[in-house]
Amino acid sequence: MDCKAESGNTDIICGNKYHTEKGNAKGRREEIMATLGIPQNTIAILQKYQFHFQKKFGQNFLIDTSVLERIISAAGIGPEDCVLEIGPGIGTMTQYLAENAGSVIAVEIDKALIPILEETLASYENVTVIQGDILKLDIRELAENYAAGKPLKVVANLPYYITTPIIMGLFENDVPLSGITVMVQKEVAQRMQAKPGTKDYGALSLAVQYYAEPEIAANVPPNCFMPRPTVGSAVIHLKSHETPPVEVQDEKFMFDLIRAAFNQRRKMLPNALMGSALPGLTKENIANALQKLQIPETIRGEKLSLGDFAKLSNLLGSGARASKHNI
Repeated sequence: MDCKAESGNTDIICGNKYHTEKGNAKGRREEIMATLGIPQNTIAILQKYQFHFQKKFGQNFLIDTSVLERIISAAGIGPEDCVLEIGPGIGTMTQYLAENAGSVIAVEIDKALIPILEETLASYENVTVIQGDILKLDIRELAENYAAGKPLKVVANLPYYITTPIIMGLFENDVPLSGITVMVQKEVAQRMQAKPGTKDYGALSLAVQYYAEPEIAANVPPNCFMPRPTVGSAVIHLKSHETPPVEVQDEKFMFDLIRAAFNQRRKMLPNALMGSALPGLTKENIANALQKLQIPETIRGEKLSLGDFAKLSNLLGSGARASKHNI
């Protein structure tokens, strides 16, 4: 296979190789059995089941073992881990996860893939396949049932159209997590780890960084997938914070404030906030809050850090609550 990527410390140069290592996790054979990362094996199983890719599910299967190895490495998977895989597809990454983790819960929305998974994962006793929509499942209940309530490690090759709802759903619903390692659109990965004042910085950057420390582990070119996506991809690892990096009195209000600031990101911050439907905000209390924080009124939201938004939220939120009380 001939996959090339840009030079750089995190860029993948795709190249397949067979594995002959021995493993220790429950469900492993004497030799590692993962073979679906090899393109011809992927093609063979798809042809056997006459599988047709569904655009509505955003299906792009990995066909490169070096990428799969990088994902396992970035996720830090070990024999004590319970891994939640979202969208296993035909089981390509699932095989690698099963050979490294203690147990794997694989949630697949496409019913047509279940018979394929039954075959490709037949050798792995430590894998549970659940057919369903991850956005409609109670992940906390899954953690209780399959991981005895211990933090899960989430690993996924995510459909690009639904990346943000899945990741934010995991964070916002207080799912016990030690980390998330996912393949996403390269542009989205860059936004997740962007810093204030950069073009990629926005509401997603702040939301992700409130819950986790993001790090891009690898950039992956389109020809490492079947079928090839039209955009570049990236593996990003999100290490969950044990405690939030900032103190905020009302998380919801802070994120409402952030969304308001970036919905009209070219406007100066006071004008962007006044243009929102947030209750209790006035030009006066916005100006007073900015003055207390020594932030100029001419600033745009894209220049503020997570810490700045937390402090601003605490000041404006108290004013909004007082306003409600007076009404």
